[in-house]
Amino acid sequence: MPKNENIHLLFSYGTLQLEKVQIESFGRKLMGHSDVLTGFRLENLKITDADVLAKSEQEYHPIAIPGDSTDQISGTLFEITASELQQADAYEVSDYKRIQATFSSGRQGWVYVKA
Repeated sequence: MPKNENIHLLFSYGTLQLEKVQIESFGRKLMGHSDVLTGFRLENLKITDADVLAKSEQEYHPIAIPGDSTDQISGTLFEITASELQQADAYEVSDYKRIQATFSSGRQGWVYVKA
């Protein structure tokens, strides 16, 4: 990771945790730590974007939707650069939007949820 770039935290509960997707999207394996997003639950979303299907090799991807205070999603909070955050935006289909959230660790970062 370039030393001069600002670091962003990006939470993944789905295909961005796959090494193949990371390498094809960012050109490297991402470093991160397990964390939990509360107040959301997962549903499945059918993916039709050919590029995303080629990278993930999965027709259905999880998508976070608002739930109640007891709902939790486990995942990984990755450290990425600003330019990699833009690459992540390009990877996600329009059914997702990126929001800021606070995770169980107390750290703040970005997460893609249902648009």
